[in-house]
Order: sequence, then structure tokens, then C-alpha cells
Amino acid sequence: MTSTWNPNQYNRFQDERSRPFHDLLSLVRPIPGGRAIDLGCGTGELTRLMHETVQARATVGLDNSETMLEKSAAFAGKGLTFKLGTILRFAPQTPFDLIFSNAALQWVDGHEVLFERLAAGLAEGGQLAVQMPLNHDHASHVVADAVAGGGPFATALGGYVRREPVESPERYAEKLDALGFGEMNVRMQVYPQHLPGPEDVVEWVKGTYLTDYQSRMPVELFPRYLERYRERLLAVLPDRRPYFYPYKRLLLWGRR
Repeated sequence: MTSTWNPNQYNRFQDERSRPFHDLLSLVRPIPGGRAIDLGCGTGELTRLMHETVQARATVGLDNSETMLEKSAAFAGKGLTFKLGTILRFAPQTPFDLIFSNAALQWVDGHEVLFERLAAGLAEGGQLAVQMPLNHDHASHVVADAVAGGGPFATALGGYVRREPVESPERYAEKLDALGFGEMNVRMQVYPQHLPGPEDVVEWVKGTYLTDYQSRMPVELFPRYLERYRERLLAVLPDRRPYFYPYKRLLLWGRR
């Protein structure tokens, strides 16, 4: 699959998308002189802020999208580097003092094993800070899956329909406790987004959730999918202006 992440599309709602990042970062304790990694760093702008805020000596921003990382060079330097790679293969030889991930781990299946690997990658006293969307039961996501499961799209996708691996907040609290995190802060938070109209929900989801389907179907078919999605979603969303789009997110922090 080729990367379908478009930094311009993603950043159309940059302020709204960055609010959970700031809330997550506020949970992290400084690590002066320590090592940090940002899993799924995107364009790197927020990674730069994280690096400076926690006072790390060295921070690595990791992402599997070349198009996103093309923007990261402007934020590199003073101990911050970026590299192309996948979270699926994350198994550091030298442990980190902070493993940070903002809106990325929802793309990785098997969270039981994943969180074991993350915990194993931490130094003694290290911190894990993760933010993930928890909005898979909203119409914006439910309709996307329903459209993918019908017509020519189901054939092109080989029957694939996205299944979110993100679990309940209490399940992650249980995971952290079992993995030896003596301190933790785990919560679900609703972020109110006020968009110009319901059609802007399409633009929001197009920059994130729909990229999974876009990467798995022929280029010429995705516009048809997007149009079908738009029709079905706008048929069920109320025509309010501005449109209130409640977005749930999971924030978790723990220290071993």
C-alpha cells in the first residue's frame, strides 16, 4: 500500500487536532538530559514542542509516511532527529525515558502485545504517554465502514472493513497496572469541534480515518467511494450551522 497521508488535508483542522496533544503533553514529567521517542510523529512540528518541553537530550520522531516526514526537516536539530519507520517493528536496543505517541497507535492492531513492547522499551522510571481517537461509534466512522462493505468497494477491498483496536479506558488502566506502571492517569475526554457545517465532517474524516480505505482501493475508485460516503453521511447528520462534532479521545500516561 502506498502512503495516502496528505499533510495539507490533515492540517486543515490543525488547531482542533493539536488540543489533545497539548493535554497529553501536560501529563508528562520533564526528563532533563533523557531520551524520548515520538511514535507517529507526522510532520514533526508538535514533536519539536514535545522535545523542548520535556527537556530531552535526544528525541527521535518516527513515522511511516514519507509525505509527512518531508515537512519534518524544518523542525530537526538540537537533539531532535526524524526517521522513517513503522511502530510495528518498534523494539529499541537502548531504552527510552519517554515513549510518546499522539493519535497513531489506533493504526496498530494487537494492543495487548503492542503495549508489552512499549513497556519493554522504557528505562526504569520511564514514562509512556499515548493519545488515541475513541470515536469509532460516531456516524462519521460507522457510515465509512458501511459504505466500504457494499457495492464495488467491498470487491475492491477484498471484504476488508476496518476494525478499531482501541479498547476502553479501564482496559488500558488494567494493562498499565499489569505491566508495572505504579503511577497512571487514564481517561476518556470529549473534544467539542465546531465546524462550519456537516459537510466539513467529511473533510475531517477524509484526512484521517478514510485514508485507510483510500490506500486499499484503486485510485480511480476512491472518488466514487468518497461521494457515496458524503451522500450517506449527510443524510444522517443534522443540518446545523455551525455543526457541533463531538470527538472522543483516550489519553493515558503511566510511569514504571
